[in-house]
Order: sequence, then C-alpha cells, then structure tokens
Amino acid sequence: MDFLSCLVCLCLCFASTWFLIQTLHGRPSRVRLPPGPKPYPLVGNLFELGDKPHISLTKLSQHYGPIISLKLGQVTTVVVSSSTMAKEILRTHDQFLCNRAIPDALRAIGDYSLPWLPVSSRWRNLRKICNSQLFAIKVLDANQANRRAKVQELIASVNDSMVKGTAVNIGEVAFRTSLNLLSRTIFSVDLADTNSSSSTNEMAREFKEIVWGVLEEAGKPNLGDYFPVLKKIDPQGIRRRFTNNYNKMLGFIESVINQRLKSRNEDAYVTSNDMLDTLINISEEKNEEDVNLPLVFEHLFVALFVAGTDTTSTTLEWAMAELLHNPESLSKAQQELDQMIGKGKPIEESDITRLPYLQAIIKETFRLHPPVPLLLPRKADSDIEMEGYIVPNGAQVLVNAWAIGRDPSIWDNPSSFMPERFFGLDNQIDVMGKNFELIPFGGGRRICPGLPLAMRMLHLMLGSLINCFDWKLEDGVVPETMHMEDKFGLTLQMAQPLKAVPKKL
Repeated sequence: MDFLSCLVCLCLCFASTWFLIQTLHGRPSRVRLPPGPKPYPLVGNLFELGDKPHISLTKLSQHYGPIISLKLGQVTTVVVSSSTMAKEILRTHDQFLCNRAIPDALRAIGDYSLPWLPVSSRWRNLRKICNSQLFAIKVLDANQANRRAKVQELIASVNDSMVKGTAVNIGEVAFRTSLNLLSRTIFSVDLADTNSSSSTNEMAREFKEIVWGVLEEAGKPNLGDYFPVLKKIDPQGIRRRFTNNYNKMLGFIESVINQRLKSRNEDAYVTSNDMLDTLINISEEKNEEDVNLPLVFEHLFVALFVAGTDTTSTTLEWAMAELLHNPESLSKAQQELDQMIGKGKPIEESDITRLPYLQAIIKETFRLHPPVPLLLPRKADSDIEMEGYIVPNGAQVLVNAWAIGRDPSIWDNPSSFMPERFFGLDNQIDVMGKNFELIPFGGGRRICPGLPLAMRMLHLMLGSLINCFDWKLEDGVVPETMHMEDKFGLTLQMAQPLKAVPKKL
C-alpha cells in the first residue's frame, strides 16, 4: 500500500478520535512557531509534501518565507530555505541541532552508523578516525595510483562501447567505477571487475539496486515517523524493505572483515595498508569500547559504500546530462582540457587546480542537483530562537539545499546551467561547508567526512570522460528534448537514466 492510500485510510480511521481528544483536552498552548500552511486535523500538512518534497517545500518557502513550520502528523518540522537560515542551523546553533532525527526505518542502525549516531564519544572517535586516518590528504595522496587505475579502466570500458557504436549508461558506469574506487581503497579488491564477463557487471548492477533500495526507503515519507503509534506495525513495509537491503550489504561486509581477520593470523600475511587494515590496527592498539565493536566498523563501511557510490555516480550523471543539455559548456570544458592537459589524455589529481572551468562545472552541478536535497534531518535538543520564532525542543529540522541552490536572491538565472557564475574574485564559493549558498555536503560538525575523496573522484572521472571522448545523445534525442526530471529518495537521482554515445575526439 502506497503512502497516499495509507494516509487516506488513517484519516478515515482516526478523524473521530482526534475530534474527541480535542473536545476533552482543549487546544494546546501556542508557541511562536515559524509561519506555515494551516495543518489539517490529525494528518497536519502531510498532503503538502507530494512525491517531490524538495520542490513542494521550496514552493511553500516562496509563499511563507525562508523559515517555515509544518505539522507532519504528530511531528513538528521546521524547514529553512535560505543561506542565511542555513548558517543559523549549521553554524550559529549547531551545538543544539547537531543530533539527528532518525527515521523509523533506520532506528535499528542509529546506534552504530556514523551519519546517524548522536554526538557522543563513539561519534567523536569515529569522526577522528575518518579525518585523520581515512580521508586525510596524505592518505589520499598515497592512494592516487588506485584511483588512476580505476579511471583508466573506466576509459577502456567506454572505448569498447565506442568501437561497438553502442550507447553508454552513464550512471551505471559511474557507479561501477565509484564502487571499485571505494572497494579498492577500503578492501584492496574490486567488487566489479570491468575486465571480466557480464556476470561481474551484473554484480555491480545488483549492488546499485541494493544501495538505491536503502536510500529510497530511507527517504520515503513514512507514517511510522509521523504517528509513533504506528511504528510497531510498519504500515507501508518501509522498515522491512530497508532492513532487507541493509542486511544484504552488512552481511557481505561482515564476510570480508572475517576473512581479513583470518588472513591476518597466518604467518604469510602481508598488510594491505587499506582502510580495513588501518581500522583493525586501531582497534587492536586502543582499548576503547567505541572502536572495538565489530558492528561499529561494519556499519561504518556500509555508510561509506552507500554514501560514496550513490552520491558520486549520481552527481557525475547529472554533470554529464547538463553538459549534453548545454553543448556550449561541454565545448568550453573540452577546450580547457585540450589546452592544459592535451586532447585524449586522462587527467591526474595534480591537474585539478589548473582546470577552473572543470571545477566550476562540478560546483554548478552541485548547485542545481545537490545529492541530498534536504540534507540529513536534524533534531532540536532545546528551544531555539531564530528570526523571532521558536524552533521547539524535539522538532525535526530540515535544510532545503535544493531551494538554496535555486534562490534568485543569490543566483542570477538560477534555473540555468552556467558554470561561469563561479569565475572571478567576487564569487569564490566552494563546497567545504563555509559558504552556505552551496552546501551539498552539509556543514558544521556533521559535514560529510568523505568530501575530500568525493571531490577527487568526481573531477578525475568527469574530466577524463570528456577529454578522452566526444559525446552524442542517442538517435532521436536532442538537447532541447532531454529528460531532465529527478526522482526523490534520500538522494536525488535522474528519473530517466542518461545514455550517451561516445565518439572519437
């Protein structure tokens, strides 16, 4: 049963109960909540969300202002949709808003998964490990050869398609490459061997379906989140489907870790110096419970795979789609690469700083298509005053990064793809969480720790794809008729996969 059907049934079953409660107990005392649409009895503003909440909430903010409040069932939700308000949430009041509002589907993993952990000693220890041991500049520099090899395999795979004259599913090859980049970095193995038969590509496709299943279920409107009494019955089956997909990933990672632990006990074992060995060494050296629990590392790796593969491949697919939709931008990017790198050559990580237009393309893609359009939900730990309104204790707080990226008070022609907007000394905006006009990775203490690796991967993959090949849309498709719609989950994917035909430059 879908969300709308469940909601209608719920309305019919409980409307009379609501009116009885209101009659017996009277109306609750009012607080100075931010403005918003008037809630309906029982369901509140749930009907306002629609199937694309990022767009629905943007329209509401255009009517009610940059900070609004909604009643989603029994949950008070505050949504901010401006860079000024985002700064209030992510910096000014970060210490009171740094914990997560955990969706019901994820409650089983909330005590272990880094993105959803409350700020605690376990969270701090894992965060420190990520920043100093996994994503530090010296660690990423030491692993450049792995990323170079995976990008070369990507180019070889696309070249095969060019020879055959077949279209490339951009999201699929991007996901496969992202998966191998991460699995090589974490486990020193490729989960999808691009030199092998279609069976391994099928494995990558299955892995992608599992990852999207996790993200889709985690992002769906869930009656169990809005009506606590329904949590036990899981009326839409969201928790069940999420758990099934999540456990598939967890089981795979558990088997890899167990195999590594077994190998380390053998005399002939040679350390791999990958993320897994690094974390095992840390757990053996430190006598801290927070980094000694196997479940902690297993959930950390699941988070890295889910976040790293989907957001990277989705962003690359959107970037390629925008370049094909705007051929002049593609031509400018190829001219820059030809001048700075040489036509037909894969780029190196050391080249990225010399490619300002390529960097601007990535930023512009993040502006128009932030991977997590509403970021991850936060929860107020106390009453907080903002702009004369109260964000009440316990409220769910959302930052609409999608709306901020299309705010006409910040961006000229906000719906247009214009990488040039990031040129010049007056517009040196980056994505590191300090410029709240562009926050695809969030900000404050909960900013995504994998940001440095994601940025390297995106520039390498996109730059190499457009410098080694020219690209054309499939027969019958022209830039003006491209399908550029999105589909909403925890992340924002293309509703229709992008397929393009590689040509010789």
